[in-house]
Amino acid sequence: SPNVGYRSKCSRLVVTARGSGAEIIPFLKTYVNLPGAVLFTMLYSKLTNRYKRETVFYICLVPFLLFFAAFAMVIYPNQAFLHPNALADVLVAALPAGFAGPIGIVRNWTFAVFYTMAELWGSVVASLLFWGFANEVTTVSEAKKYYPLFGLGANVALIFSGQYVRYVSGLRRAWATMPAMAAIDPWGASLKYLMGAVAVSGCAILALFRHIQLNVMTDPACMGNAAAKKAKTKTQMGIRESAAFLAKSAYIRNLALLVIAYGMSINIVEVSWKSKLKAAFPNPNDYSEFMGSFSSATGAATLVMMLIGQRVFKVFGWGVAALVTPSVLLATGGAFFGLILFNDALAPWIVRALGTTPLMLAVLCGAAQNILSKSAKYSLFDPCKEMAYIPLDAESKTKGKAAVDVIGNPLGKSGGSLIQQALIFGFGSLAASTPYLAAILVVTIVVWMKAARSLNVMFQEAMVNDPATEL
Repeated sequence: SPNVGYRSKCSRLVVTARGSGAEIIPFLKTYVNLPGAVLFTMLYSKLTNRYKRETVFYICLVPFLLFFAAFAMVIYPNQAFLHPNALADVLVAALPAGFAGPIGIVRNWTFAVFYTMAELWGSVVASLLFWGFANEVTTVSEAKKYYPLFGLGANVALIFSGQYVRYVSGLRRAWATMPAMAAIDPWGASLKYLMGAVAVSGCAILALFRHIQLNVMTDPACMGNAAAKKAKTKTQMGIRESAAFLAKSAYIRNLALLVIAYGMSINIVEVSWKSKLKAAFPNPNDYSEFMGSFSSATGAATLVMMLIGQRVFKVFGWGVAALVTPSVLLATGGAFFGLILFNDALAPWIVRALGTTPLMLAVLCGAAQNILSKSAKYSLFDPCKEMAYIPLDAESKTKGKAAVDVIGNPLGKSGGSLIQQALIFGFGSLAASTPYLAAILVVTIVVWMKAARSLNVMFQEAMVNDPATEL
């Protein structure tokens, strides 16, 4: 899970950078992340038509590792030269306050690219490449048993990487007090530590994948299921033909709705939470240290949820497992927004009974919401989504997965971001938009649940009708 360190870092960079804040995130997701995802999907479609899966894996992974190394060693140290701060200052003086988000992107454009690459890593490497390979060699019966456990290793890494972020934050604090380190930028030095961990982890991924291709996939006992899947016809189609093909599939549309609804829901809550988080931890080092603890807590909660998730699949089946994540988001998101909306009425009771401030309670409540929602996603939502691809033919699986994972996820976040942008422009701030965001969250989750129920019916039918699928 090498993305944890730099996703924590990129969140810190874009939220606490000069002239920036949590309000920049909706604009980033819409005008930077989404176009990047669309361009990658177009490239991925061409690559899958021309090269075999192993080659595509290397072509997609290596540029990420090169970029993150270059960011730490070259781009970040030269940010003063690369960032157009003078132009941004002129724009701030000339434009209304509602344009602070887009101006922040222009001012800190290298951080925006870093944020986009970190977001794409989760969609491209973790979801598209890893799960695409797993779906190719796994049957539904095996997936029900092993998919909830596939994330155990990643979430053990999540715990340790969160502690690694805390350790690096401690180093920055120590460096700031050392006269001998006065000439060194603590943030730049710590970035090299984190990106070094990313590079080492990325090289380990490449080595492990190569080992699997040479020594595991050549074993006849492992190739049995893969051979049955590869026997299905795979046609060669261009971008336009692929889009037209997927538009006709209700199955793929329901899968896309699940991913889009999740992206919208988590984005609506997360941006509001990070605005409270910045208010509670204005110091970048304290912010980064809190996010390290948050990552470790997410990993620990996900480990527990994965063990529970395996039982949910076995006892209740795919349909119930698919409804757990939206139910968790509805309950915890409602509690978070309720705390913000009724802050004035609850403030005296909070101070008297809990001995903390309403702001800190909102931060902790939002952290709990994110931890529970993401642990439910990793342990149940992701395995449910990946299982749904298994009965499909090769064309639907490859092209459909690329469209759903790489475009659907950013589109969901961008949909939430567009809503937030409209509300920020209309009401002047994210805080004033809170009641409307809460209502939109409820509607989005209801649509999500309806799509999950519809997909459950189609999934069961696809397993029955597919002779190559083991039930």
